[in-house]
Amino acid sequence: MRGPGRGPGFGEGRGGEKKPAPGPPPAPGAPQQPPPPQPPRPPRLTAAAALAALEGLALIAGGAWMLIQGLAGNVGDATQAETGGITLIVLAAIPLLAARGLLKLRSWSRGPAIITQILALPVAWQLLQADSIAIPAGIALAVVAVTSLTLLLNPTTTQALGIGPKA
Repeated sequence: MRGPGRGPGFGEGRGGEKKPAPGPPPAPGAPQQPPPPQPPRPPRLTAAAALAALEGLALIAGGAWMLIQGLAGNVGDATQAETGGITLIVLAAIPLLAARGLLKLRSWSRGPAIITQILALPVAWQLLQADSIAIPAGIALAVVAVTSLTLLLNPTTTQALGIGPKA
C-alpha cells in the first residue's frame, strides 16, 4: 500500500511487485559466502594509481621541506613557508586517496586523479619557465601528468572502473 506522494510501499519493487523477503540471518559460526571476485585490474590502471601515489608522496615531501625551512627560519617569510608546507601536506591526500580508489577499482577515484593531473600541468609549465634547477622537476611533472592522463582516459581503464557505456 502506498502513502500519498510516496513511491512504492514497503516491500514493493518499482513496479509495485512484491520483493521476496530477505532470508533469516545466518547462524553464528555458519560459513559465510565469500564476496564475488573482482574483475582483474588492468596494468594501465595500476600504473595510473602508482603515478598518483607518487605525486601524493612528492607533495608530502615538498610540504615537509617547506615546513621545516619555515620552522628553521631559513627563508625570508617563515609564515608563508609554514602555511605553504601545511597546505601541500593536506593537498597530498587527494592523489593518495585517488590512488587507493583506483587500486580498489572505485569509479569515483578517476575524477580526483584526472583533476590532479590537470592541475599539475600549469605547475609543470611554471617550473619549466624557471631559470634554475626547477626545470628538470618541471619536465618530470609534465611527463607524469601527461602519462597519467593518458592512462586514466584509456578505454580499458574506463571499463575496469565501470564508467561509460557497458559492452
